[in-house]
Amino acid sequence: MTIKKCCILFGVCLAFTLNAQNRIPEVEALLQKMTLEEKIGQLNLLTPGGGVATGEVVSKNVEAKIKAGQVGGLFGVAGPEKVRVAQELAVKESRLGIPLLFGSDVIHGYKTTYPIPLGLSASWDLDLMKQAAQMAAREATADGINWNFSPMVDIARDPRWGRMAEGAGEDPYLGSRIATAMVEGYQGNDLAAAHTMLACVKHFALYGASEAGRDYHSVDMGKIKMFNQYLPPYKAAVDAGVASVMSSFNDVDGIPASGNKWLLTDLLRDRWGFEGFVVSDYTSVNEMIAHGLGDLQAVSALSLNAGLDMDMVGEGFLTTLKKSVEDGKVTEEAITNACRRILEAKYNSGLFDDPYRYLDSKRPIKDILTVENRALARKLAAHSFVLLKNHGQILPVKKNQKIALIGPLADSRNNMLGTWAPTGDTHLAVTVLEGFRNVAPNATIGFAKGANIADDPIFAEHVNVFGPRIEIDERAPEVLVDEAVQLALNSDVVIAVVGEATEMSGEAASRTDISIPESQKILIRALVATGKPVALVLMSGRPLTIPDEYELPVAILQVWHPGVEAGNAIADVVFGDYNPSGKLTATWPRNVGQIPIYYSAKNTGRPAPESGEFQKFRSNYLDAPNSPLFPFGYGLSYTTFEYSDLKLDKETIGQDESISVTVTVTNTGNFDGEEVVQLYLRDVVRSITPPKRELKGFEKVFLKKGERKEVTITLSPNDLKFYNGQLEYVAEPGDFEVFVGTNSDAQLSKSFVLK
Repeated sequence: MTIKKCCILFGVCLAFTLNAQNRIPEVEALLQKMTLEEKIGQLNLLTPGGGVATGEVVSKNVEAKIKAGQVGGLFGVAGPEKVRVAQELAVKESRLGIPLLFGSDVIHGYKTTYPIPLGLSASWDLDLMKQAAQMAAREATADGINWNFSPMVDIARDPRWGRMAEGAGEDPYLGSRIATAMVEGYQGNDLAAAHTMLACVKHFALYGASEAGRDYHSVDMGKIKMFNQYLPPYKAAVDAGVASVMSSFNDVDGIPASGNKWLLTDLLRDRWGFEGFVVSDYTSVNEMIAHGLGDLQAVSALSLNAGLDMDMVGEGFLTTLKKSVEDGKVTEEAITNACRRILEAKYNSGLFDDPYRYLDSKRPIKDILTVENRALARKLAAHSFVLLKNHGQILPVKKNQKIALIGPLADSRNNMLGTWAPTGDTHLAVTVLEGFRNVAPNATIGFAKGANIADDPIFAEHVNVFGPRIEIDERAPEVLVDEAVQLALNSDVVIAVVGEATEMSGEAASRTDISIPESQKILIRALVATGKPVALVLMSGRPLTIPDEYELPVAILQVWHPGVEAGNAIADVVFGDYNPSGKLTATWPRNVGQIPIYYSAKNTGRPAPESGEFQKFRSNYLDAPNSPLFPFGYGLSYTTFEYSDLKLDKETIGQDESISVTVTVTNTGNFDGEEVVQLYLRDVVRSITPPKRELKGFEKVFLKKGERKEVTITLSPNDLKFYNGQLEYVAEPGDFEVFVGTNSDAQLSKSFVLK
């Protein structure tokens, strides 16, 4: 295949043919011209500051380093004008004119923020997720960004870990499907298109399994568990063609990920065939010193030799690699290979043809925060909400009632976007109070704060690093509660908006107590004591422990942190303009003592009775049941669904055969609605202990009230496979059991045999 390209770096048009190694001739020609120092410079990712830092270091003398060819990319710079200034420094004033990559953390939308990823995953709607990523890419590229540090696909089963907010929850199958959708949404089918961007899957690997749920902590895990439960979403992203991978902060088998050759080369490149480039997380190379692996030169050499291509912010590569070459600790060939991968990414992004291709000054107005984008954000939010309880069918609320809207999050603009929304603008967020007035203009809506998010000023100080998220009222807590109670007594229904401030979850936001803060618990109890119907609108970036609230006669609608259209979307669901269809993607524990908790756990040799009855010398607790408060896949609707007539198209299949599972779903309630039909598989006997069941398929269907549909989900041969004791990906002959239903506790089942 011969392709003609015009490369401004060389001032000539080159015709080339991809060789057997898929090398790009322009890149190879450029590498021949580069000095060792210039190659090392391409491995250096800096931030001049101004954005949200995730470490203590901000780069210095950035302009001079760009001119000297010592920078491969920047992040924390946005806007066509600002990006152009930096790009011109590289293209016009460095010796070889190599353009820069411009990265950003576009985690859940750019300017048009949508729900946090954990919330978005609760929609179980892959097409909507892909649309969300496409919208984020359009907006970010309009502002000059061409590289996104997303998606985050870490499996997380400990909700004390704040970064659970950034991922898709606990399940490797669902996480893999979402990883694919997000990569395809960001990158499209042409990385050089002006509206697509390089994706960066993170954090490779196992970051979601940090010990004690504490951020940046160690991870201790065997390879069978890695391959079967934690690695699949990363591999799915690689299989989807993700352009880059970010290494994680934690260690893997005792070696930090950023310097782990087994992880970055043996697994990622040799076994999985990844051809893109690997970037460190923020100063994670330097942080290997604290891990105990040597000085900056030693850990930088270790990282490069392991397969790390780009050093984020730490500048260890920039300041030590030349000496390591002289000392024989790294080879120039290893530096060249790393440089090649970064240059290839720039080539694939079209930057060699036009370094300014993402810098159209007309695009921001045309593509950012448009009416269409905000409408999509509103839809994404509404589809992410999970109805946890609906005592007395309190929800939906009629629009002509006298409503008491109460709670510290009911009129808190600063807490709508959610954690890790550095490119969003809190001033543009729609509060819940505003949304109620927009959607129900004929309702009488009274507002009272009712409580502080938390009363502890030290805790508030920890949370408010990026601005006021917990604002402690000058009035006494008792005064706030009394005001709310009086409003409730004079209203028909109470909507209490409670939960976490945005920065109570997210990076460096681990919590040992994941219940609703006591200030809000007091408020909730006081509101219920009025005897008025009470619905809790619950905001959080993680599963919470809410057994006390669940026992109260209330409705509970989990809305995560919904994004810029938060208030409108919440009002859409509370008032019944949209029937909630979200399903949990992480198990909700009764208390922190159950953590880690997840649906696909294995049986022990002494399993507790399925009835939940306590028996001595069985695997159970003395003081609580084993079962969670809400299982994985759980979510109610304003209507009800009935499952029946489960059928398999075969009773026995061969190794290369698929099997189709069909079930009839009927809307038996009084509202039209959507249901997520979930299929779980149990491998009854195999060579390594199997999970009780694993998600292997799902389909979201819309049913009008009274409507009945047959839903068919097909299991492929790969759906029956797992990594055995030798890490071979196999399906072993034997009995399998299929479960289909509305959550991971589905009881409708059939069996088949694999030959």
